[in-house]
Amino acid sequence: MHFAIIVRVLGVLLMMFSLTQLVPIAISLWFEDNNYLTFLLSFAISFGAGMALWLPVRGTKADLRNRDGFLITALFWTVLGSFGALPFILSHNVQMGFTNAIFEAMSGLTTTGATVISGLDQLPPSILYYRHQLQWFGGIGIIVIAVAILPMLGIGGIQLYRAESPGPVKDNKLTPRITETAKALFFIYLILTLACGFSYWLAGMSWFEALCHAFSTVANGGFSTHDDSVRYFNSSSILLICSIFMLISGANFALHFLVWREKSLRHYFADAEFRFYFGWILVGTLVTVCFLFATKTYGFKDSFFIGFFNLASTLSTAGFASDFAGWTSFLPYALFILAFLGGCAGSTGGGIKMIRVLLLYKQGVREINRLIHPNAEIPVKVGRFHVPDRVVEAVWGFFAMYVVMFIIMFLLLLMTGLDLMTSFSAVGACITNLGPGMGEVAGNYENLNNFAKWVLCFAMLLGRLEVFTLLVLFSPTFWRG
Repeated sequence: MHFAIIVRVLGVLLMMFSLTQLVPIAISLWFEDNNYLTFLLSFAISFGAGMALWLPVRGTKADLRNRDGFLITALFWTVLGSFGALPFILSHNVQMGFTNAIFEAMSGLTTTGATVISGLDQLPPSILYYRHQLQWFGGIGIIVIAVAILPMLGIGGIQLYRAESPGPVKDNKLTPRITETAKALFFIYLILTLACGFSYWLAGMSWFEALCHAFSTVANGGFSTHDDSVRYFNSSSILLICSIFMLISGANFALHFLVWREKSLRHYFADAEFRFYFGWILVGTLVTVCFLFATKTYGFKDSFFIGFFNLASTLSTAGFASDFAGWTSFLPYALFILAFLGGCAGSTGGGIKMIRVLLLYKQGVREINRLIHPNAEIPVKVGRFHVPDRVVEAVWGFFAMYVVMFIIMFLLLLMTGLDLMTSFSAVGACITNLGPGMGEVAGNYENLNNFAKWVLCFAMLLGRLEVFTLLVLFSPTFWRG
């Protein structure tokens, strides 16, 4: 383990992150909300801490190994969440305690969207913008952004990319060089953000609201500038725009890059995972809209727009404040369970990921066929490709640990005195990075006890880093050698 180089990288990354706190200063000055000193002080503390880490080891030269990448990734998200909480602690407009500030920052960075803040409509614009900026950087993965810059500092980035990038297969690159991969991902992410923001503006949002909601929509984060979220605007067009961009951002960004480079939409439906994802969108929308209309919850128009929006918000794990928790019968539970499926690998969506769900299904079918034909060689195929047994085993291992960690955190919340529905949905909403749950956490997490909030912070990290990246640090084998 190269601890000196790990500290050096961590210092550089923290200094880079501190620079993002300069943007809210400009927002504060523009709107004259008298909050610029909060962000100036946050910047100074974050940059100073990064400098203190970097200076003693600035001359260290070494190649990063995979274990170093895992440790840097986990440390950085933890450290980033801590320093990202500074504006919430220092601002006189929010007046948060330490636990609530960490929870809000961690929820932003992991694009979970669970909040402990009420009265968003009265918050200063700079704080509102900062919350959305956290989600935007968290969505693309600040580690992936950083690998385009680290080689200029003499630090290779491939280990960081493998540790942070989502999905069962982490070695596929869009372009031969990892820096070009990061730039390609960032370019697609930026284009989608600009397109989303422009669409919101055309639909009637102010430029500030359009910018903030574009950040949280493309990041599939779910933060809003209003307590009523996008429902505040009372606009079917805005609901539709939000739904479409949430689902687009829930698809694999590598696939978006391929479609853009080849100038052909056929690559979407040539991809087995995207077809599976699209199938869930169609079926989920049909069931949701028909149920809402059949039960006379809304008229047909509202059933379509509100139903499609809620389906998109949960399946993509964006988690914009929605209506599903108050609906009757099976529908709230069905939509909540869809969050466990999540988006595609390589997307800003959370959850287990569609490719893993598809592989779990195909492996289940294979085991049934093996019972009928014990001696048959039955491969698992995704599209035209055979999936190696090693990948299938890894997916089963991931699923097993996902369930185990869910059960442990669910029991811990029950121990604090929370009811069954609140405990189950809070852990589910945080480990899938969905945000809103049911019961006491349908709209806000402010009333939970502090221990529960720390457990849920761990759940957010576990979901964002896809379980193994975080749990590997608890293995004694990881620290040997």
